[in-house]
Amino acid sequence: MKKVHFGWVTTSIASNSKSQNSLLTDNLRFIERIRGIFDSIWVEDHFQSGNQLILECWTTLTYLAAKYPEFYFGTLVLGQLYRNPALTAKMMATLDYLTKGRYIAGIGAGWKEDEILAYGWPFPDNQTRIKQLDEAVQIIIALWKHSPATFSGCFYSIHEAYCEPRPVHPPPLLIGGSGEKLTLRIVAKYADWMNLSMFDLNMSKRKLESLHSHCEAIGRKYSTIRKTYFGLISFDDHKKEIQFEGNPHIIKGRPDEIADELRQFIAIGIDYFILRFIDFPKLDGLELFINDVMPNL
Repeated sequence: MKKVHFGWVTTSIASNSKSQNSLLTDNLRFIERIRGIFDSIWVEDHFQSGNQLILECWTTLTYLAAKYPEFYFGTLVLGQLYRNPALTAKMMATLDYLTKGRYIAGIGAGWKEDEILAYGWPFPDNQTRIKQLDEAVQIIIALWKHSPATFSGCFYSIHEAYCEPRPVHPPPLLIGGSGEKLTLRIVAKYADWMNLSMFDLNMSKRKLESLHSHCEAIGRKYSTIRKTYFGLISFDDHKKEIQFEGNPHIIKGRPDEIADELRQFIAIGIDYFILRFIDFPKLDGLELFINDVMPNL
């Protein structure tokens, strides 16, 4: 069986006054426990969830990357709508430089309409946002490869723009999203990594088959794209299930059942699991995973 790697997704939202006061401490406690065991830490990119306390992605990421030099850090994923793509490329390149290559550059089209409109950005239709993502990714790649870089598109453009220091070895570019007609074609064209987010096994297989078809259509080797999976873990002894938007698939059961399901994902090509544990901020689920699941993978 192939070597499997693990990352952990921080919790950026505090749902009540008690967790507001302990949110940072709770996250740091988790990170201390996974040191030397997990490879990476990931932060989601959102700005609001009603009136709940929520930490901004990039600020949180840079704070943690400085505090924990042994981890890789990734964005899961930056919304391309939220930042000018040239600025995004510059931020990514700077963090890659400061962390000596420990950044994984995750970006997607952006989907959370309520926060986008609340913060004053336009929210175009899905097809337009995906076309914008295509151009944003081209600008990021151009700025990392050329000095100066020029690009003219329907939505974004740069003219003789510099991004110094350019990455000597560009960060892995992870493109989030799973639309089979448009987004996965962008993944096939540009991504180093792809991410399946909270799908069950059958849907994940379907998405990978679609990606494989796009790779064949453009003449790219499917094997050159790393396949990652963002999953929720819940053990039988958890007292309650937390409700998530969009009714995502939850990997749940006894430790042996969870290990068996993860092995099925590995069998279809996943070799990097980016996980969140349902019982956060408790450590019980994490402990079970480390002690009773990971040894069986």
